Amino acid sequence: MAIDSRIFVLNVLILLSKLSPSHGRTDPSFRVRAVNLGGWLVTEGWIEPSLFDGIPNKDFLDGTALQLKSVTTGKYLCAETGGGTIIVANRTTASGWETFRLWRINEKTFSFRVFNNQFVGLDTNGNGIDVVAVSTIPGSSETFEIVRKPDDATRIRIKAPNGNFLQAKSEVLVTADFAGNSEWGDNDPSVFVMTISGKLRGEFQVTNGYGPERAPQVMREHWNTFIVEDDFKFISQNGLNAVRIPVGWWIASDPTPPWPYVGGSSKALDNAFLWAQQPCNFTRTDGILISDYRKYGVKIIIDLHAAPGSQNGFEHSSSRDGSQEWGKTDDNIQQTVAVIDFLTARYAKSPSLYAVELINEPLAPGASLESLNKYYKAGYDAVRKHSSTAFVVLSNRLGDIDPRELFTLASGLMRSVVDVHYYNLYSSIFDNLSVQQNIDFVNTNRTQQLNYVTTSNGPLTFVGEWVAEWQVYGATKEEYQRFAKAQLDVYGRATFGWAYWTLRNVNNHWSLEWMIKNDYIKL
Repeated sequence: MAIDSRIFVLNVLILLSKLSPSHGRTDPSFRVRAVNLGGWLVTEGWIEPSLFDGIPNKDFLDGTALQLKSVTTGKYLCAETGGGTIIVANRTTASGWETFRLWRINEKTFSFRVFNNQFVGLDTNGNGIDVVAVSTIPGSSETFEIVRKPDDATRIRIKAPNGNFLQAKSEVLVTADFAGNSEWGDNDPSVFVMTISGKLRGEFQVTNGYGPERAPQVMREHWNTFIVEDDFKFISQNGLNAVRIPVGWWIASDPTPPWPYVGGSSKALDNAFLWAQQPCNFTRTDGILISDYRKYGVKIIIDLHAAPGSQNGFEHSSSRDGSQEWGKTDDNIQQTVAVIDFLTARYAKSPSLYAVELINEPLAPGASLESLNKYYKAGYDAVRKHSSTAFVVLSNRLGDIDPRELFTLASGLMRSVVDVHYYNLYSSIFDNLSVQQNIDFVNTNRTQQLNYVTTSNGPLTFVGEWVAEWQVYGATKEEYQRFAKAQLDVYGRATFGWAYWTLRNVNNHWSLEWMIKNDYIKL
């Protein structure tokens, strides 16, 4: 066969592979070997803590959980009955009712949200100084300033909107009428000892923390440097064939997403699609220019990681304060479907689009199975409106659920995938396991769990997140290698494939890049 004929046939095959219903998956044994690009387009502070370094007063970001003990009563402030009535100072220990979650207005002023989601404020229907938690929407009466003792950051005073400070007059009477200068002593009823019992470091916190003037510059610099084209080259050269890219719902409103989010994440995602298929031009012997879009050949799974209202209350779903509001209304579900419609329409013609994951890790029971199935059906239809070939990935719920609960729906959907996440972490059962016990758990328990969700007539299975990290302290390199290999062997049997969490992370074992470069993982 002449060289021109061979080149012609080659290009026909390339074209056919792009038109194939399987996007190149003509081999039924094909498996996705992917890595997540976590911490890039949806912020997770633990992945890159330095992103938060420049935020003024960064101890007090949205969702920071405070517990406050009065120095005079020696007891904790509490939203009586969890909210809806007065604030008291009579609890000997602190739990949910004694925890206040911050809403950051600016670096100096805040609202305090209580257990039942009301906000601390002044009793405007009474004497104007009693402190209550009755409003469901924060306003001027629910706006406070936190003043820290200069030489002891755990001691604070809270300045009310009337210009006075909160004080614990007694165990059952907290008022905003302390006007005197504080000496910060233990006899000062306006002084509280503060314990920070929880923090969130997600997209809402970083953008609202920097504010509308600085956040755009900070986020765009992050997007332009955290993941670059060389990362796709590294991925393609090290045994991987796909990336799972977490995105947030605000991407559909680019370039002007709602407050406090910053425009530009869609441009970053556009770059990923360009890098994945990186054009490589060459000239035939007869002078005709040929374009091959498979230089890197990296498939892309778009993953809606943060849905409007937050589907799980975690920072990686961009929850403002740990609350979970997604799926409560039809409007909210339709808003989420519109995001899927936007993403699929934007990238349906790209040869790199391999799958769309409709939502990541909805948490039971807050995200009900009824709402989730309703959304998954509508989201699937939104994908199919633009693409008959992209796989549609349905994430299992987190929590005490039947791992097959999506099968009734998914089994009737063409090219559907169920996503399960396996970590030997986040549960007390792993706290005291030895190296061998962890490996045995993967070989035995994870195999059983994966087999349970893998059926001949059901959806494909995808281990969309896993990591070679555990609760074993002081493990050797060889032990990490064995743990990683066990997971690769087991998760390699998932009928759709697997994706490591994540490519880059300051915590070394969570970084697949570091694990590969340091010979902890071999693909």
